[in-house]
Amino acid sequence: MTDQPRCPASAPELFTWEFATDPYPAYAWLREHAPVHRTRLPSGVEAWLVTRYADAKQTLADNRLSKNPAHHAEPAHAKGRTGIPGERKAELMTHLLNIDPPDHTRLRRLVSKAFTPRRVAAFAPRVQELTDRLIDGFAGKGEADLIHEFAFPLPIHAICDLLGVPREDQDDFRDWAGMMIRHQGGPRGGVARSVKKMRGYLADLIHRKREALSDTPAPDEDLISGLIRASDHGEHLTENEAAAMAFILLFAGFETTVNLIGNGTYALLTHPGQRARLQDSLAAGDTALLETGVEELLRYDGPVELATWRFATEPLTIGGQHIAAGDPVLVVLAAADRDPERFADPDTLDLSRRDNQHLGYGHGIHYCLGAPLARLEGQTALATLLTRLPDLRLAADPAELRWRGGLIMRGLRTLPVEFTPVGVKSSAPQT
Repeated sequence: MTDQPRCPASAPELFTWEFATDPYPAYAWLREHAPVHRTRLPSGVEAWLVTRYADAKQTLADNRLSKNPAHHAEPAHAKGRTGIPGERKAELMTHLLNIDPPDHTRLRRLVSKAFTPRRVAAFAPRVQELTDRLIDGFAGKGEADLIHEFAFPLPIHAICDLLGVPREDQDDFRDWAGMMIRHQGGPRGGVARSVKKMRGYLADLIHRKREALSDTPAPDEDLISGLIRASDHGEHLTENEAAAMAFILLFAGFETTVNLIGNGTYALLTHPGQRARLQDSLAAGDTALLETGVEELLRYDGPVELATWRFATEPLTIGGQHIAAGDPVLVVLAAADRDPERFADPDTLDLSRRDNQHLGYGHGIHYCLGAPLARLEGQTALATLLTRLPDLRLAADPAELRWRGGLIMRGLRTLPVEFTPVGVKSSAPQT
């Protein structure tokens, strides 16, 4: 099944609600006619959009483009419109998305231990337990909103477990994260207030964990305790850096996975042939199509539409276009990953696609640290849904579904589904 986008005849209007529903025709136009395109964003900031795969990959690895907003050429007040609302006032700026080497190298080395293949593999049973318990919560009803009842709580509880947030506090994190993911759908200033509350909680949690820290680390020590231990052993990790690190892992580690599960499920439900192939493969006990399938879902309609902000530290040229020092640059991952110069039939969903070097999790030194965990969660969630609810189907016209507003992420507000009610699998209480 091929879904060729109908490209607009003239320069498309960007960042409208209509655009959010299906941005791919507009991105196809930009790739062909204006591959490095200067535009005014909804926040009022002007930035360059990079849409071709080759240019995107080069840009993501270019060390002349800084992640530090201090390099932005506009006045200081504009800097608050180029990141997460409230992170500056909450003193949470010193995280991996806002810094460059050597600080980036130091902090990434400290936290990378939590995302080794061995550590992620050891976490797989917990992800499966969470997945089954969440499905148990709606399996008997015959209907659900897969965003709010499944895709959203799964990564929240998973990343909280990894960080070491006590189970009794995780509902608070779920509320704060819910406000952040709603973006324009919540009350004015709600994101900044949630960020401030999260900052206060993390400062208190870091203090409590430092006081309770044992002399010898446990094999499965949580990430916050590991960051504290590194700080206490000469790695020069400040309390602000530890809090900012925990904050960005939560912020970046949950919404991307919410969207991977939501967008991925929606794509499968609207491509019945591909969904049937995957279900047949899972029924036969073969996970190869699941693994390549999740990579294809990341490419086809991935959770991150635009890579996070970069700022030119000197004049440079991208795709033949001159970029001035101080100009913001945004790589459009969604456009690059449908570039016909790189991917055959890019608008076709093919779960068995090989040579699928998509940019869904970035490229270069800022490649997503939590990608292994997100892949585990995505594979587990989709496989369990399709196995336990084999006749899962959309309960709304696709045209009625709404996508969340926002610049960086791409995800559905709701995903109503129906299915034949089934019994629960887990007898343990909901987590």
